[in-house]
Amino acid sequence: MPDVILPVLNEAAALPGVLARVPNGYHPIVVDNGSTDGSAEIAASCGADVVIEPQRGFGAACYAGLLAATADVVCFMDCDGSFDAGELPNVADPIINGTADLMLGARRATNRGAWPMHARIANRALARYMRSYARIPVTDLGPMRAARREELLALNIADRRFGWPLEMVLRAAKQQWRIEEIEVSYAPRIGVSKVTGTAKGTFRAIKDMTAVAQGLR
Repeated sequence: MPDVILPVLNEAAALPGVLARVPNGYHPIVVDNGSTDGSAEIAASCGADVVIEPQRGFGAACYAGLLAATADVVCFMDCDGSFDAGELPNVADPIINGTADLMLGARRATNRGAWPMHARIANRALARYMRSYARIPVTDLGPMRAARREELLALNIADRRFGWPLEMVLRAAKQQWRIEEIEVSYAPRIGVSKVTGTAKGTFRAIKDMTAVAQGLR
């Protein structure tokens, strides 16, 4: 069964609920990326394996989790309560069954507060770029996703910041992976987002992703 890589930065309030929803047989790996609220200790007490990644950055945390994973199939998911881990099989099953190489969870907001307008606009622009330039038929660069571990490592994803999710998709497309998406529910996160919760965080993510896109042209 899949490993579930959960990058964490001060998610103490969300962790128990998120981990409680991880399906039986799925193995949670929490990658603590510098938390000061006891997130690592809470994750361990809830039964997750915990990896400490001192290099700050979303991509650095994801990569550390990928190295720590041992399952053939790995999933990635934000650990802020915005995703329902109970939906992970919908994303992972096409990989397990061999009908897709990379599955993305396309976010469907459960209410208006789940997705700030500036983040929606940025995501739409990225989706248009992926469809028009990279010819990748997706509507969302969703952080809930699944793929095979060894194949992901072979992509040699270099970004260690917020460009990691886009670089994964672009490199997979260059390798002619079968990239699919499926709708997943998206709720308001617990706490304040380090990215989409502020316009500054969203701008930082766009800057990282733009650099990735330009570097892979």
